[in-house]
Amino acid sequence: MYIIEQDNHLEVYTFVLVLFQKVLEQLCRERHKFGVKSELFDGLKKGTTVVEFSSPNIAKKFHAGHLRSTIIGNFIANLKESLGNNVIRMNYLGDWGMQFGLLGAGFQRFGCEEKLKKNPLQHLFDVYVQVNKEAENDEVIGQAAREFFRQLEQQEHQALLLWKQFREITVEEYQQVYKRLGVHFDIYSGESFHQQQAQEVVQRLQRQGLLKTTEKGTGVVDLSSAGDMSSYSTVLRSDGTSLYITRDLAAAIDRKERYNFDEMIYVTDKSQGIHFQQLFQILLAMGHSWAERCQHVPFGLVQGMKTRLGEVVFLEDVLDEARARMLRNMTQSKTTKEMVYPEDTAEKVGISALIVQDFKGPLGSDYKFDWDRILQAQGDTGVFLQYTHARLCSLIHRYGDGEEGAFDPSLLLDQRSISILQHLLRYDEVLYQSVQDLQPKHLVNFLMTLSHLAATAHRELPVKGSPQAVAQARLRLFSGVCTVLANGMKILGITPVEKM
Repeated sequence: MYIIEQDNHLEVYTFVLVLFQKVLEQLCRERHKFGVKSELFDGLKKGTTVVEFSSPNIAKKFHAGHLRSTIIGNFIANLKESLGNNVIRMNYLGDWGMQFGLLGAGFQRFGCEEKLKKNPLQHLFDVYVQVNKEAENDEVIGQAAREFFRQLEQQEHQALLLWKQFREITVEEYQQVYKRLGVHFDIYSGESFHQQQAQEVVQRLQRQGLLKTTEKGTGVVDLSSAGDMSSYSTVLRSDGTSLYITRDLAAAIDRKERYNFDEMIYVTDKSQGIHFQQLFQILLAMGHSWAERCQHVPFGLVQGMKTRLGEVVFLEDVLDEARARMLRNMTQSKTTKEMVYPEDTAEKVGISALIVQDFKGPLGSDYKFDWDRILQAQGDTGVFLQYTHARLCSLIHRYGDGEEGAFDPSLLLDQRSISILQHLLRYDEVLYQSVQDLQPKHLVNFLMTLSHLAATAHRELPVKGSPQAVAQARLRLFSGVCTVLANGMKILGITPVEKM
């Protein structure tokens, strides 16, 4: 019956017994701190980490394309926080630039206060689409857009009032979506905060002899190693107005002065790779050695994400669809328990499915979205992960967690229990690997394997009907697995459910 006893390796047998005792007692004692206190992390510098993520454009509905930045940034922030870092979660809104000139001019022509109150972002989106279409054939609208943005830059009261209204409406709407995703931010910043500082950055570049002027009158910084302008970054338009990278330079310098961070991580799609490469190069050229501790975490595109409503996919529609499909699957399943709030559970499980699907592969890869595959109850899916956790919770709720009184580790020397123990011992290594490359796939794969091991053990190592000492030992093991599953899920940004 007992694998190691049959082999008669007394030393190994004793070692495994001690290991089981130590690991399960540690899990019982440390709970959510299990794994993160490992000596593996002794050499890691713990300090202040700024994570800039999500960062949608104001006055536009939250597009599903921003989902990746939001959940990846949340994972990185959770991971760093779990390891003892002071994490500042920052949402750097796209809230400045010519697009607001166009929107402002468009709203003055096509806007409706009534529609704005009823469905703010949908109305602003409709206005933006309409004004863009009109501007293609009407130069007057282009002139009106430039004039509105000029008024904004000059801080003229009426233009600023309208822009502030757009911004407040947007942040309020976004916060509803973030709440559904279980994501929060410490700071809502934006390009508008740094317009004045951007001009100061340009003056400093000029004083340092880093700013060159091209024949077209634009201001550039030479980034070529030979100093021959074969590679450069434009930081100033010919009319003297700042660009996105100028405002990013100002924002980075301001954050260092304000928060004195030890590292700063930007989470955006991979198309912005060159932008961040240039940003860090310019900061270093300006003498900011801390730019070496700034990092861009790029991600690929999601292909084929759409809902029944059509091709233009807003994140709310995706979350609604995930909830509706999951609710239908749960209703049709024979194993689903009765729940007080089935829609709430369906929402959490649906979001888990979206996150796991996104995190299974390398972040830099594109992947094809498939509703049927991600919502499967079997296989390496978020649904299976939640289902395994819920079954273990149900077992513990019914029979207890086995943590009262002593337990006999010699009753856990079957192959299933030993496989689980070996896997649990890898948890700190997986967290260490995750913090090295900031890829969630390591943790996802670990939790999936643990779920499969636990599901098999749950079937083959019954608690009900077993002698009390055996039941006690098995409950202690299942309780430990349940704790690690919940801990890992929370780092991924998944809210564990206890019944489904």
